[in-house]
Amino acid sequence: MPDRIDPSERAHLRDETGYTPPIFRFSPSPDLADVVRRYWLPVWSLPEGRVSEQRVLQYPVCLLVVAHDYALLVGPQRGMSVQALTGDGWAVGTMLQPAVGRALAGGSVDRLTDSAVPLAEAHGLDGAALAAAVRAAVGDDPRDDGAQRAAVAAVERALRDLLPVDEEGLLVNAVVEHVEGDPRVQRVGQVCEKFALSERSLQRLTRSRLGLTPKWLVQRRRLHEAAERLAAGTDVDLARVAAELGYSDQAHFSRDFRTATGLTPGRFAAEPRS
Repeated sequence: MPDRIDPSERAHLRDETGYTPPIFRFSPSPDLADVVRRYWLPVWSLPEGRVSEQRVLQYPVCLLVVAHDYALLVGPQRGMSVQALTGDGWAVGTMLQPAVGRALAGGSVDRLTDSAVPLAEAHGLDGAALAAAVRAAVGDDPRDDGAQRAAVAAVERALRDLLPVDEEGLLVNAVVEHVEGDPRVQRVGQVCEKFALSERSLQRLTRSRLGLTPKWLVQRRRLHEAAERLAAGTDVDLARVAAELGYSDQAHFSRDFRTATGLTPGRFAAEPRS
């Protein structure tokens, strides 16, 4: 049975007012650790006319998202992902491991980069049946712990069809975990050395399994770290942040951050955090 978790989610930038809906998170069952990173279930109720644009600097993985009115397989997003919330609603999201994107895409994951397709079009599982099972489990009370666990269980039953993960899938899981978890990794060559891969082989691996480049992996890890530091407040030494993240200068850091988020580091740091 998945456990409830409450991780610090540095990829989630919230909206410009600092608002985020309640998000209920669960870890995967142990046997699905190579397939799923975690589940998240936002539940929101906004006043009439209010729109909250939730911003996320996504990880290099595919997502399964089932809501009451849509069900999607979402590919890796190179820029910032924005989801507009209105009225009352909920969603059951599954953050997959890098290993399984290729199976669901039915080929190289780069065909899904910066895009989404109906869950019914996903390969390797019955997306329509999965969406129906999740909606039946959530029922009328998406805040109910039992309903949430039943929805997660429905997803897990479907995803077990993707087991076992192949050796290349385990390798790409390890590569991404290494880049995301070790701030000393600032060059693609370091990744090649760690896993005894040529740069060409690493490029081919990440394009096929992630739909992204090795350089993007390193840059996204940097930007996640930057967002976490900038969220601490407006009194941030941007030149120091840039240097500690391995940038040659502050201008380069600011350009990368603005390209990904649409915001300068200073403007992002000044946003409220409610």
